[in-house]
Amino acid sequence: MAIDSRHVSIRINRPAREIYAFVADPTRLPDWAPGLCDRVEQVNGDWVASSPMGQAKLKFAPENDFGVLDHWVSLDGGQTFYNPMRVTPDGPDPDGPVSEILFTVRRLDGVTDEDFDRDAEAVASDLDRLKRLLEG
Repeated sequence: MAIDSRHVSIRINRPAREIYAFVADPTRLPDWAPGLCDRVEQVNGDWVASSPMGQAKLKFAPENDFGVLDHWVSLDGGQTFYNPMRVTPDGPDPDGPVSEILFTVRRLDGVTDEDFDRDAEAVASDLDRLKRLLEG
């Protein structure tokens, strides 16, 4: 059960739809979150990632027009982690040139302050890498 959460976000100079399309493609995950996985492939209809924690099954929110990029990561040991994620236009124009992407880092029971900080820093690093990729 989550006992605390931290929101990590970054502004990216790209329209929200473009960011959404990139992030919603599971095969692009290793490009911007290499600490999570180095390969993602479809196996028997499921997305499976090769990660430092072993094989992880990935499940993504259905395609939508609201920028919802939530995803679940299930490890071989039975643990499943829910990761809320959104991309929104930065301003009233839904096709505006700047957007914000937000990832909610959840701290679970027993996670130390240091590990929680490390998790949030890893997400911030991933979002920064995503920004560099998309802004070229």
